[in-house]
Amino acid sequence: MARQFNGKRPENLKQTIRAFAGYLGRHKALLGIVGVLAAVSALANLIGAYMIKPVVNGLIDNGTVEKLLSGVALTAAIYGAGALSALGYTQLMARAAQKILYDIRRDLFSHLQKLPLRYFDTQRKGNLMSLFTNDVDTISDALNNSFAMIIQSFIQVVGTLTLLFLLNWRLSLLVVVGYAAMFLYIRYSTRRSQEYYQRHQAYLGELDGYVEEMVAGQKVVKVFNHEKQNLEGFLHRNDDLRKAGTRAQGYAATMVPAVVSISYLNYAVIAVVGGIMALNGLTDLGSLASYLVLVRQSALPINQFTQQGNFLLASLAGAERIFAAMREEPEVDEGVVELVNVKKGPDGEEIPCKEKTGAWAWRDSTKPNAPLTPLRGDVRFDHVTFAYEAGQPVLHDVSLYAKPGQKIAFVGSTGAGKTTITNLINRFYDVQSGRITYDGIDVKDIRKADLRQSLGIVLQDTHLFTGTIADNIRFGKLDATQEEVERAAKIANADSFIRRLPKGYDTLLTGDGANLSQGQRQLLAIARAAVADPPVLILDEATSSIDTRTEALIEKGMDRLMEGRTVFVIAHRLSTVRNANAILVLEHGRVVERGDHDELLRQKGMYYQLYHGMFELS
Repeated sequence: MARQFNGKRPENLKQTIRAFAGYLGRHKALLGIVGVLAAVSALANLIGAYMIKPVVNGLIDNGTVEKLLSGVALTAAIYGAGALSALGYTQLMARAAQKILYDIRRDLFSHLQKLPLRYFDTQRKGNLMSLFTNDVDTISDALNNSFAMIIQSFIQVVGTLTLLFLLNWRLSLLVVVGYAAMFLYIRYSTRRSQEYYQRHQAYLGELDGYVEEMVAGQKVVKVFNHEKQNLEGFLHRNDDLRKAGTRAQGYAATMVPAVVSISYLNYAVIAVVGGIMALNGLTDLGSLASYLVLVRQSALPINQFTQQGNFLLASLAGAERIFAAMREEPEVDEGVVELVNVKKGPDGEEIPCKEKTGAWAWRDSTKPNAPLTPLRGDVRFDHVTFAYEAGQPVLHDVSLYAKPGQKIAFVGSTGAGKTTITNLINRFYDVQSGRITYDGIDVKDIRKADLRQSLGIVLQDTHLFTGTIADNIRFGKLDATQEEVERAAKIANADSFIRRLPKGYDTLLTGDGANLSQGQRQLLAIARAAVADPPVLILDEATSSIDTRTEALIEKGMDRLMEGRTVFVIAHRLSTVRNANAILVLEHGRVVERGDHDELLRQKGMYYQLYHGMFELS
């Protein structure tokens, strides 16, 4: 059964129809058969009703039982053909609909994977999820319930009017008056219900957001004992939704009874007038019988055609949101430099190879014979200025360098630009001015996939997927063996707590690892980076939820893993950066101090104040 029309219509109908028609065109042969069968079903109903005329007239004009039975048999065959056609088009439409939905979901998900991080920063997760659920479901409803039904209803409406005028054009004038009354009421009811449906959708969105927020914050709710107040807030929003829904459904629910009532009244008037005409010889009895059957069933296709048209418009509104997401500009990658594994050749030179050797080099794919550039992890910012929003720069003319093999630490207050710097290194965003080089190569010239392959990143906000612990670690390297997974876990100091779990590495995680502590989740995130064995590692507050003893063990493991590699560390806890080769202190998007731990203490600047608690990080 189709969903109730929600009053939403596409803003750019032509553009949406063109895009939607592109998906329909991929299965035009199947949809063509559906259209033919729907037409056959509609015509069978019309012809079957018309067959009453020859059967009745034949019986009146000295008809025999054989003629009656043959006429009835022919009529039954016509209705049977219509029933088989209806069965055929419903089955084929279900198959075609699923193929179209498969194509839409596939293309939507594929396109989302190509969008820049900036797009996801500006979109609510719930809105993106609704594209795959609510909007795709409305399209599914329209394809399964409206596509063939509109074809069938349209043919029935047009065919019924045509047959009515052929049978008796005088009575048909009364039918036209009844049709006009039906359409006027349908238009009025649709317009009124649409106003309330729009309010209903607004209240529904508000209620959904409130429920989502309260469910996510249940711990805080219980801590402050606000269950009663939250229930009152829910009841208020729920009551607004009830009132809007009642009025919307009230108007919509009157449509069918009103149309049926008008059709009954019209039928009664026509039956009386038609009977008078038959008595006066102005029409034959067979024509009148067939005419009355057609008039009796005329209300149904009108009602169906109007309702299915509304459902189709609602599905196009959902399709418009999907196609709008598909029109978002994908992440641009103009890089030509690729990352390759290398090994020593016969003459000691580095040559590309397919096997993993632990040594990497950069190669210009447009110049296969050009010399390779060894991956050393030399990262430099040259007068870089960057803003997430135009006119609101986060970094101001920043220049810094990280020599190969160095451990570089960034410290500073919240909003100083620490995480932004690492986001620019891996090109989640591009700078407005200045230049970032990686081993002397502008990062804009490096393919993004290869650039990010060279970087292992552990974020402060860990994200674990539904699956086993081993699967989550293996996400860093999908072909990693169990031995490599366990080795990475040992490096991250996660092996001991994993083995204490009931099923060890086969323990299933759900709900973003809700059954683990925050520190354990971060250990798994570090293990996931370790199994990838990246040449450069970025730790963005990666140890903020881990005790100091475990943190020290992790640092030793990371030191072994990243020996000879470049490491970037963002930390609020200054004890974690004491052994860094260089510490960069940022404030308001500028590097205000640089040096190792001892040098910065001797300077007695901001780092000195931070370290001695004279100025707190926030």
